[in-house]
Amino acid sequence: MRRLAARGAAGDAGEVAAPAADSTDCARGRHPSPRRLIDLCAIWDPGVFLPAVGWKRASGFARRRLNEAETLNSVREAQLELLEAARPRGPGSRERGPVLRMARQQQPPPWVHAAFLLCLLSLSGAIEIPMDLSQPPTITKQSVKDHIVDPRDNILIECEAKGNPAPSFHWTRNSRFFNIAKDPRVSMRRRSGTLVIDFRSGGRPEEYEGEYQCFARNKFGTALSNRIRLQVSKSPLWPKENLDPVVVQEGAPLTLQCNPPPGLPSPVIFWMSSSMEPITQDKRVSQGHNGDLYFSNVMLQDMQTDYSCNARFHFTHTIQQKNAFTLKVLTNNPYNDSSLRNHPDIYSARGVAERTPSFMYPQGTASSQMVLRGMDLVLECIASGVPTPDIAWYKKGGDLPSDKAKFENFNKALRITNVSEEDSGEYFCLASNKMGSIRHTISVRVKAAPYWLDEPKNLILAPGEDGRLVCRANGNPKPTVQWMVNGEPLQSAPPNPNREVAGDTIIFRDTQISSRAVYQCNTSNEHGYLLANAFVSVLDVPPRMLSPRNQLIRVILYNRTRLDCPFFGSPIPTLRWFKNGQGSNLDGGNYHVYENGSLEIKMIRKEDQGIYTCVATNILGKAENQVRLEVKDPTRIYRMPEDQVAKRGTTVQLECRVKHDPSLKLTVSWLKDDEPLYIGNRMKKEDDSLTIFGVAERDQGSYTCVASTELDQDLAKAYLTVLADQATPTNRLAALPKGRPDRPRDLELTDLAERSVRLTWIPGDDNNSPITDYVVQFEEDQFQPGVWHDHSKFPGSVNSAVLQLSPYVNYQFRVIAINEVGSSHPSLPSERYRTSGAPPESNPADVKGEGTRKNNMEITWTPMNATSAFGPNLRYIVKWRRRETRETWNNVTVWGSRYVVGQTPVYVPYEIRVQAENDFGKGPEPDTVIGYSGEDYPRAAPTDVKIRVLNSTAISLQWNRVYPDTVQGQLREYRAYYWRESSLLKNLWVSQKRQQASFPGDRPRGVVSRLFPYSNYKLEMVVVNGRGDGPRSETKEFTTPEGVPSAPRRFRVRQPNLETINLEWDHPEHPNGILIGYTLKYVAFNGTKLGKQIVENFSPNQTKFTMQRADPVSRYRFTLSARTQVGSGEAATEESPAPPNEATPTAAYTNNQADIATQGWFIGLMCAIALLVLILLIVCFIKRSRGGKYPVREKKDVPLGPEDPKEEDGSFDYSDEDNKPLQGSQTSLDGTIKQQESDDSLVDYGEGGEGQFNEDGSFIGQYTVKKDKEETEGNESSEATSPVNAIYSLA
Repeated sequence: MRRLAARGAAGDAGEVAAPAADSTDCARGRHPSPRRLIDLCAIWDPGVFLPAVGWKRASGFARRRLNEAETLNSVREAQLELLEAARPRGPGSRERGPVLRMARQQQPPPWVHAAFLLCLLSLSGAIEIPMDLSQPPTITKQSVKDHIVDPRDNILIECEAKGNPAPSFHWTRNSRFFNIAKDPRVSMRRRSGTLVIDFRSGGRPEEYEGEYQCFARNKFGTALSNRIRLQVSKSPLWPKENLDPVVVQEGAPLTLQCNPPPGLPSPVIFWMSSSMEPITQDKRVSQGHNGDLYFSNVMLQDMQTDYSCNARFHFTHTIQQKNAFTLKVLTNNPYNDSSLRNHPDIYSARGVAERTPSFMYPQGTASSQMVLRGMDLVLECIASGVPTPDIAWYKKGGDLPSDKAKFENFNKALRITNVSEEDSGEYFCLASNKMGSIRHTISVRVKAAPYWLDEPKNLILAPGEDGRLVCRANGNPKPTVQWMVNGEPLQSAPPNPNREVAGDTIIFRDTQISSRAVYQCNTSNEHGYLLANAFVSVLDVPPRMLSPRNQLIRVILYNRTRLDCPFFGSPIPTLRWFKNGQGSNLDGGNYHVYENGSLEIKMIRKEDQGIYTCVATNILGKAENQVRLEVKDPTRIYRMPEDQVAKRGTTVQLECRVKHDPSLKLTVSWLKDDEPLYIGNRMKKEDDSLTIFGVAERDQGSYTCVASTELDQDLAKAYLTVLADQATPTNRLAALPKGRPDRPRDLELTDLAERSVRLTWIPGDDNNSPITDYVVQFEEDQFQPGVWHDHSKFPGSVNSAVLQLSPYVNYQFRVIAINEVGSSHPSLPSERYRTSGAPPESNPADVKGEGTRKNNMEITWTPMNATSAFGPNLRYIVKWRRRETRETWNNVTVWGSRYVVGQTPVYVPYEIRVQAENDFGKGPEPDTVIGYSGEDYPRAAPTDVKIRVLNSTAISLQWNRVYPDTVQGQLREYRAYYWRESSLLKNLWVSQKRQQASFPGDRPRGVVSRLFPYSNYKLEMVVVNGRGDGPRSETKEFTTPEGVPSAPRRFRVRQPNLETINLEWDHPEHPNGILIGYTLKYVAFNGTKLGKQIVENFSPNQTKFTMQRADPVSRYRFTLSARTQVGSGEAATEESPAPPNEATPTAAYTNNQADIATQGWFIGLMCAIALLVLILLIVCFIKRSRGGKYPVREKKDVPLGPEDPKEEDGSFDYSDEDNKPLQGSQTSLDGTIKQQESDDSLVDYGEGGEGQFNEDGSFIGQYTVKKDKEETEGNESSEATSPVNAIYSLA
């Protein structure tokens, strides 16, 4: 069984996870900005990663908190590997302690370090104003200064900016206004300043080359982009040339020049043969940085190929090839015997005379080179000689910078990356062979384009505040600084009496709203320029909270957490924390408040549960937000699964019993071999166990129980070994179970050196599973005896390794073997080896000087560990002296990690240095840190306090500042204590609770707001430093004028019947003056229709009103407000109840009867009814005319004969069946009857006598019925289209 506790924080929907802060940078308050999306500081707690929930649920948490589920999965794999490595052998083993220690020795993964770097960088940016506030424009995106474009594509020059109101854009080209509207090829993207130059309809890109600059403008100022130099990429063709064969004597030097055509950007040069085979390069034959091919000495074998210089151009992705060089080598030995190539002295074997080196590039004995700061310095020396010379590099007066220097091109080139001023000096290359050596000196001068020392940042001030913009840059030569405002030189801008320019600094005093503008600082020298925009925004903004209100944070007991409260305001507010709405400001002890306002609780206890309120205050008011903190019990697996060995076909049960906080939802899941376990029909998962029926060989492996809640989780792991049936093994090894390897043995130390040693060991038995890794651990007996630390890790294929060591450590080593089953027991320790000592190479970190009392200063630091002590008797030399004095340094030697300086003046700055020292010497010179002695309470109070009433809820304060020497510490703020003494209304009880308003910094004025109108107040002022409040000033009294009242209380609307509505209300809770009456406004509404608004005024004593309804159907909306002499106050709004259900139809009819005749559906319905009535009338008429006796005559003038009994009376019965469709006929889609037989059949015409057709195609029968048919059917086309015929046929 193995156990690894992994705990963290997560948030459900509507909740925020409690961040688990650590003791590193995050604990010092340098965590992300209020608008961060990732809580990086909650990820790592000294050495132990804290995922929040179970593996399947962790991905969901990661989407909410990190948006990196893959990262969490990789951490999961690392944890489970650690579990596997720590698994002891045998069932029932409970080595919890060592496993946890191993977990804490892990280092955070690299992505965590990168995340912390991003976390810190996010804090160094400029102040961001919320976008809903007015602000000058800010450039957010722009093209690079040297903008090279592909001539085959459209040109895009980017320029984007933000601001409120949204900025407009215009451009200059070559310092002149660029009229975009006049060029049909040029357009500007919508809501952006990005230029698009379109060449689809023709045009030459070269015509648009030049220097462009973008201007983003709104009513508060103008921001500028860099000057963007637009160039079109060029890839010119190689000039045609005929190259004669190059004749050279064997052993002589040779240079094949490339001379590529000048391209933009410069092409990449490489050498190949004309058959596109690469030229093999070595220290004898190599390509220089100028593209030429150098032969230190030519050999006969060089004649076997030709040599062609190739240039690859970046933008066009084309390669141009120069005509090939052909070599003709003259030799004293014309036979190119390949057996001589490996001869130890091929030159003498081929009869080539040896000679001393000489330089091919650069020529002579000395040269110089200039490089810009931050670029790469490439020094090159190519020498000829027989044998081929070796090249070595040196720097006069010092060593090459090992961290930045690397050798290229077979040591012929020295590259120093990211050059700084310290890299200037003289370098020399030494070319040597057995015949001699020569040297070439290169004098390196480092120049510098301007680079920022202090880049100007946006300045946000309140009216009347002071501020400054600083623009400091350095370079070589020293750059000049030019200030501009809104894109114009500052000298030509209108004068501003509140602005003063002092070189690289602009000082603003008593700023006003009119001071808003965008300033540009342009610093330049001959090597380049820097342009920075910084706006000055003058805002009067009360504090506002930027995070969701009333957040719920749930955290596990005994964890560290941090509560964030992002805010904004101008002047910059101060933030204070309170718990449960009472008590003093939370700071100190278990609480710590950082500069950005975050509150850290170092260790959560049950009593820390409650509601925490953060209050941001400035002179304009205050804003507050609440965070509810709930403390939950941790999740614990108290009965863990144990390692088991089972025979195939048996039943195995793995227990996993969990204790957790009952308010959290518990989920228990299982992993097999670190992957989610599929619960098949042979397995049964219960809350506290996993049962496997009919164990098979595929069930062998590791099983991990994961007990997780929304906030934390606990893991426990066991290994199941399955024994196969011995009667039917496939082979002997398959029947043997795999096990962890045996421990390595016989450790031996050899190759002993000052900083290294070779460790060799004999591997143990791998127990049927190959060893994959070895972990080497060490222990030292001085600082942490008995504690083993990981030193390094090696592949399982080696059993010997060189270990790098630190000075003056008494090392002892052991080795652990790892295979896929687990890790072995550690080997027996090796013999001890103590490395020789040396002076320390570093000094202690985190040096601080702070006063704990008013007359002392405590100097503290983080002590150094064993591997950085480098020698015996590690101690610290502590030095201090008062700042800005010429006092000599006081010093003392300390063996601990703190020293208290006594008898210090109150709050005086000191320079502090702490240097490490051991018996071998002192460490490097330490950095100087500024500390302060202790503070005392302020000795003076603000004087001449003046109060001016601004309105019924706010006053303006003005006072004389105290002298700095009376503050006796760091001036935190001026604080006003005020309380409501009484109300001007009789018999109105008021709370006399004291309130306070803070005014940060050294300000002589401020505003107190949120006062109650029509009240008597008293006020006192104090000075506050880090120790506390100073003496109180003289008590001042003031009275607030009458204001508008609050809303009437308990406004009720009742409807006893359909004729009347009763209204009742109570007086306002806060009259804020003498009530003079009430105003009632009401309006009738029916759906979306509103009636005329009616206004009623009542006396101040009236609290009831009965209204007679004019319309029993409509509802009413009532608005009631109270009035004082100042005006109407806040209104209360209510609506009358909905009418009863039985009135609904009448109301609907009343609502619709007026406009139903104009509805389209009603008109369509009436038309359809009229059409149907018409059709029915036609059908009835036809039926009537054909339903009786119809006269039939064979011919028009022949009387009826007596032979037919039906014709005796000259008529016959005409049956309706004659018009029924024939059997087998089909009805078309339009209602027409279509017959399957021929249309001219005579069956329909009674007895089938002879007939004929008229010229128009109509049939002429012997009966007068043909006339009826003609009248009713008409021609074929008429029948096919008339709906009357269709209905008639169906009738």
